[in-house]
Amino acid sequence: MAKSDITGKRKLKAQNVSHSNIKTKRWQNVNIQTRRVWVPEFNRYVTLNLTTRDIRTIDKIGVLAYAARHGVKL
Repeated sequence: MAKSDITGKRKLKAQNVSHSNIKTKRWQNVNIQTRRVWVPEFNRYVTLNLTTRDIRTIDKIGVLAYAARHGVKL
């Protein structure tokens, strides 16, 4: 199952809506990437499944701060 290791975000149920307003069920998948993230406090790499939004935020504030924000211990 595609799921973010830090935020837990995964696919959502949605609907296709046609021109005649007929609704059919479909899935909205999240963009999950497997990344090796350097953690300077541990002096090692950690392999995580992350969404692209997670990767952008980790680049900005750091992996430990982001994990602490979501209550996850690495």
